[in-house]
Amino acid sequence: DILSRHVDLAEIDQTFSEPLKPEIARLYVKKVHHNPAFLFTALLGRTFTYDRILDDSAITAWKAGFEPLLRTRRLGAVVMQFPWAFRFTEENRQFLIRLRRAFHEFPLAAEMRHESWLRDEAVTTLVNYHIGFINVDQPEYFRAMPPAALLTSGVALVRLHGRHNPDAFREFDSPADRRYMYDLDELLEWKPRLERLAGFASRTLVTTTNAVEGRAMVNALQLREICGGVSLEAPTSLLSLYPAELAAFRARRPVQAMLLPARAA
Repeated sequence: DILSRHVDLAEIDQTFSEPLKPEIARLYVKKVHHNPAFLFTALLGRTFTYDRILDDSAITAWKAGFEPLLRTRRLGAVVMQFPWAFRFTEENRQFLIRLRRAFHEFPLAAEMRHESWLRDEAVTTLVNYHIGFINVDQPEYFRAMPPAALLTSGVALVRLHGRHNPDAFREFDSPADRRYMYDLDELLEWKPRLERLAGFASRTLVTTTNAVEGRAMVNALQLREICGGVSLEAPTSLLSLYPAELAAFRARRPVQAMLLPARAA
């Protein structure tokens, strides 16, 4: 409830491990009723993206959890977060197509960690099957997906994971990643990319995943300021913890605005 008074997007990450209970999804929708612009993104289960198992009962369970968000038009995207080992091959391309068909009614977006998914054939696959491409900011390592401003569906998507130097083959979301705090110069690198995406997309969704000690929220608010947000208010608790980073913000209840406005018709 507090979050939805300051930003217009939240990511549901527990769905990476288990399906969302429909009653919990309905509760989330109820809590953000005062903000008509608020959306959720939600991770698709690792059973699909890491284990690559398309089990009918699992598909049904994950769909049931996402459906209340979809029905109320609160679902911005279902995030398919693939590991670095999921490179662009014909076998993996066919699996992605099967996964897309299994969740055909949902707005799917793919986060690819390996740079091979920038090949023309890979991008064409995403476009043809209406799969959003998630532009990532992630640690640099061998053949990692670099920062980009690629749009393969009507919705532009960006996820910022931090730049902690990892072991190339481990999973993300380690404690070091979640503690990372982007400085202003690092965030400014994304301004031209975000503006480019917003110029063509119907909506631009940006997620920060460095969730420890409110850092994701701080960086999200800073990005909003960088991109010309019309409402510069922040939670009082964050203003006291990060006075320098949030120097331009006020501690009062905000008027809502998208991080980046939808493209004018």
